[in-house]
Amino acid sequence: MSKLNFAAIVVAVALSGLASAQSSDPRGACKADYDKFCAGIAPGGGRIVACLSEKHDQLSATCKSALDNRKKK
Repeated sequence: MSKLNFAAIVVAVALSGLASAQSSDPRGACKADYDKFCAGIAPGGGRIVACLSEKHDQLSATCKSALDNRKKK
């Protein structure tokens, strides 16, 4: 296997891990939803999660999944 092919595989695996981490981490998965629905909410005390939870039906699928996974923990 050439060094170029190996490097391409390493990059592909790293990027897939990054996408997976963002979809399970509410901070990455919900950034756009936070900006859209909760931008005026100060962080701390669970206020952002509460705001996003109130808007659950309007959130992106990725954000919904991340929030739902967080609640299961």
